[in-house]
Amino acid sequence: MGGVTSSIAAKFAFFPPNPPSYSVVSDESCSGKLCIPEVPRRENVDVLKLRTQRGNEIVALYVKHPKASASMVYSHGNAADLGQMFEFFVELSLRLRVNLMGYDYSGYGQSAGKGLLEAASLSHKGLCTSYPPLTPLVGLHWPSECNTYADIDAVYKCVKEQYGVKDEQLILYGQSVGSGPTVDLASRTPNLRAVVLHGPILSGLRVLYPVKRTHWFDIYKNVDKINMVNCPVLVIHGTADEVVDCSHGKQLYELCKEKYEPLWVNGGGHCNLESYPVYIKHLKKFVLGLGKSKPATNGSRKTPLVSDTQKPAESGASNTLNLPFDLPEIPRNSLDSQLDKMKSNKPEKSRMSKDCVERFRRRKISVW
Repeated sequence: MGGVTSSIAAKFAFFPPNPPSYSVVSDESCSGKLCIPEVPRRENVDVLKLRTQRGNEIVALYVKHPKASASMVYSHGNAADLGQMFEFFVELSLRLRVNLMGYDYSGYGQSAGKGLLEAASLSHKGLCTSYPPLTPLVGLHWPSECNTYADIDAVYKCVKEQYGVKDEQLILYGQSVGSGPTVDLASRTPNLRAVVLHGPILSGLRVLYPVKRTHWFDIYKNVDKINMVNCPVLVIHGTADEVVDCSHGKQLYELCKEKYEPLWVNGGGHCNLESYPVYIKHLKKFVLGLGKSKPATNGSRKTPLVSDTQKPAESGASNTLNLPFDLPEIPRNSLDSQLDKMKSNKPEKSRMSKDCVERFRRRKISVW
């Protein structure tokens, strides 16, 4: 039952870019080393294909820093893939001085299982008109909660076995829907260096409606797992997030065992926090300070408050990520785009009103 529920929920939670923004080819000039032709070739980036326990083959990138003091596994949001995130990963690795492993979930980019590849083939031949498939038939290979858990487990195994990363050196970073696999792995791994939750969700259902208890059909139940995370946790959330309300981040922060001073970005939305100077400033302070201090006896780390009132940086500002690309666009059928249309016609309603349920019933989903 749980697997079927997860497959149904996947229709509302996952929106992989279609077509994918990149391809993976074998470079014969480099002994068959994998590369992504759509992005600049970098000697410090490994392109990998990993097999998950559910039989899917996922694509991952490992960005190496020559003076890294830690390694990070980054789980992205639900409307991006590695091609769109590539330059951001390279820049983040450089700014934080970490090795960074990014990956695509099963069904995203070039990460696919046998069932998905067959569906794509049929689609190109005109024999399948519902690609991506809308039935649970290929649930093992299409984006789902269970698949993302298997995906991050495969990545975790790779960084430990192939790159020799110890748990004490590993930081897990989860953005939006990526907070689900991040919190799940962190709750099962006791000796991690740290966790970063960026625009996180309490659970899938709670994004749409403020339920007070966890239901069996809910997905990504971070609210029930966060208290099992035994390492410092940094929560970053925009105060003007219209997709995942800031209350999600604040409640998760309160439930953390080992708290680090959170970052509430004043006026920040769901997809633009990286453009605020305070984002990289606070994140860098957290990451670089992890090896220098011990947790307080009450289980919380405290640092001086960082101002969250700064506006997005002007061009050339030193404390912002100067990225040579645009952030991933929000799908046209997302809740975010629906909200924009609604604003032009009538006043915005409360997120916690009945219209949330109606949007859910009409299968209008949010970009988590």
